[in-house]
Amino acid sequence: MPRRLVPLAVLAALLGLLATAVPAVAVTPPPSATDVDYQLGGPATVPANVGIVVRDRTAAPVPGRYNICYVNGFQTQPDAKRFWRARWGLVLQDRRGRPVVDEAWGEWLLDLRTGEKRRRIAAIVGRWTAGCARAGYDAVEFDNLDSFTRSRGLLKRHQALRFARLLTRAAHRAGLAAGQKNLAGLDGTRVGYDFAVSEQCGRYDECGAYVDAFGDRVIVVEYRARDFRRTCAAWGDRLPVVLRDLDLRPGGLRRWC
Repeated sequence: MPRRLVPLAVLAALLGLLATAVPAVAVTPPPSATDVDYQLGGPATVPANVGIVVRDRTAAPVPGRYNICYVNGFQTQPDAKRFWRARWGLVLQDRRGRPVVDEAWGEWLLDLRTGEKRRRIAAIVGRWTAGCARAGYDAVEFDNLDSFTRSRGLLKRHQALRFARLLTRAAHRAGLAAGQKNLAGLDGTRVGYDFAVSEQCGRYDECGAYVDAFGDRVIVVEYRARDFRRTCAAWGDRLPVVLRDLDLRPGGLRRWC
């Protein structure tokens, strides 16, 4: 073999050994032949018909069920402003230095415009994700993939998707399936998502768009009775669908198809 090719051959062999020495962690997406309970407002008793439970990352999972950990990946939680003020450079700001806010929920958008900031934020969210895995969750739902649509043009779609790729990789490293939240019409499997969580896809006629990308691996939450009835009629024999009150209170409304 010519001497100039030896280093390349050695490098290729080393890379091959590394690839086989660190196998990918297998993840399990949510089951479809069961009901789901969406408990972000606080833990509640889980009925026997429910096989999937979604809870905030600060809550404990439910033994014997498929548990999804909620993480606000693209925006800040309303009660976490002190945490993010200490990391102010990672919060999206307008030209006057004011945080860009999701007015519906009072959440600040995170600044995903540069690779460095995406990596720094992903490191933070990745620690939360690893915490979900240690707690015993099976999957993680990353909320607000569509935050760029509320950014006044400051964030771009491709920046959100690059960040999403970092989050799904972190989830898979932790052994968790990764859930896409929002942005119907995107084939999230291309950036590593394993399933989708849709709020009000029946109301906005978006359920089919999620099914096109994820098949039966779509969880649906509706907040209005008429939307719930319509969604059950169209998708209830195929997808887990739950009707909840908008505040997701532990003692609030819960109905299933």
